[in-house]
Amino acid sequence: MSLNKQKYRAFKTLLEQLRADISSNLTNASELRQGMASLQSFFRADIVPLTTQYPTEQSYQTEISKQLRLLQIDIMFFQGARQASTIKGRIDALSERLTTLIGYCDAILKMDKVADDNEKLK
Repeated sequence: MSLNKQKYRAFKTLLEQLRADISSNLTNASELRQGMASLQSFFRADIVPLTTQYPTEQSYQTEISKQLRLLQIDIMFFQGARQASTIKGRIDALSERLTTLIGYCDAILKMDKVADDNEKLK
């Protein structure tokens, strides 16, 4: 398994854990900020320095970076929500954003799988 694949799988696991915590209402704003800090530090330290293997991988990294910034804004909006309906809407937005990020990781991992399959055929 390539280093890139390991890093993206670890990042995807962090994203899935945060989404599961949000879905089960186990998080408060403080925990969300901590989870966000973990995601950002992992992304900066472990994903950004990776050498991209495919032309579209860099595009996905750029999108992931953008979505992480938007996720941070979503967390600020969640923190300011007071009414139950607004809180639910913010939680739904957070979950959707995390699903998008997980989808980007899946797309990158799929590129890696296609390359692995092509190598096996040679």
